[in-house]
Amino acid sequence: MAFCCVLGLGYIGLPTASLLAHSGHNVLGVDVNSDVVESVNRGLVHIYEPDLDDLVSSVVASGLLSASLKPSPADIFIIAVPTPFYLSDKSTPQPNIDYVLSAAKSIASVIEPGNLVLLESTSPVGTTEKVAGLIAELSGLALDQVHIAYCPERVLPGQILKELISNDRVIGGLSTAAAKAGSDFYSTFCRGNLLLTSARTAELVKLTENSFRDVNIAFANELSLICDRLSVNVRELIRLANHHPRVNILQPGCGVGGHCIAVDPWFIAAAAPDCTPLIQTARRVNDGKSDWVIEQVQRRAAALQDHLGRPARIGCLGLAFKPDVDDLRESPALHITTELLVAGLDVLACEPNLQDHSTIKLHTLDRVLAEADLLVFLVAHTPFKGLALTDRSVFDLCGVTDQNLT
Repeated sequence: MAFCCVLGLGYIGLPTASLLAHSGHNVLGVDVNSDVVESVNRGLVHIYEPDLDDLVSSVVASGLLSASLKPSPADIFIIAVPTPFYLSDKSTPQPNIDYVLSAAKSIASVIEPGNLVLLESTSPVGTTEKVAGLIAELSGLALDQVHIAYCPERVLPGQILKELISNDRVIGGLSTAAAKAGSDFYSTFCRGNLLLTSARTAELVKLTENSFRDVNIAFANELSLICDRLSVNVRELIRLANHHPRVNILQPGCGVGGHCIAVDPWFIAAAAPDCTPLIQTARRVNDGKSDWVIEQVQRRAAALQDHLGRPARIGCLGLAFKPDVDDLRESPALHITTELLVAGLDVLACEPNLQDHSTIKLHTLDRVLAEADLLVFLVAHTPFKGLALTDRSVFDLCGVTDQNLT
């Protein structure tokens, strides 16, 4: 087994580091946040993922996983840091790979000939080449002395530990030898197929997968607007349409969130803005759905106020970007709730997967059900299913109350 250095102990890095340690690798996890490093070294987790707490506790106790603020010499380096986007004077948001380049700089002083560097962070096409060039420049090693490859994660929050093992992996090497070295490593803990290609192709594969889902969800969200206008149940419509053998429409929601689907399409659009009208339109449709929800809630609240003779209390159910996780990254539900509060509405927010939030006061589900005049279901968390909502004013954006259609 190898000594592995995992840079970034977030939603992907920490589960990956833990699984590697569980597989027998000796692992050093690196993060710039001292609180994260301290918690991991105590066998604790700072994020919620099913079974991750027990796994981290076990592998730290075994001595196979430890954490540090700085990398050390290793056989294999895995870069799993965030790649956000930023707004510029250009027409599309631009990818920010500063964290990736910073991680590459941090390992340049400890890297040795024969090492394997794997970039897992979602990245615009050409990023792996930039990482290689930076490492070569700072380390003094020739490009052919280090194996460098791109291998994107393809996991679903809530299923990360399972899918890190079972999902197929695309491994894009800057050379054939690098791709083969990456395949040999992932075979030590992955049961899925290991598919070898070039780094650029692998980078675009990851972006393409999430852009495909974004476009499909945009179609569903657009259908939801049409159905609202025409008084048709959109979920019944989609259920019936999906009985066609070659139709598979996804479900609409209050927008699209998460670090992948809500971000990755912009990476393609930024690289080829003139070639991506469909991808860019899908992004705007999905972002626009959240604005539509805000307008609808405000309208319904005003109607209720006229009926009640007082301001309506709005119960916003769910803040995470998807069901049964605590992940708030790019969450449309969080955006909607925040904007309703900013607009001055009386909002009771409920997120059963969080203990608290820095800017939004959280309430129990029981209190929201007891006190809210309008229940706005934004995320289909399990505790929200099967509730008795007779004679309640409900605005269901996620299908959680459509018991006969889910």
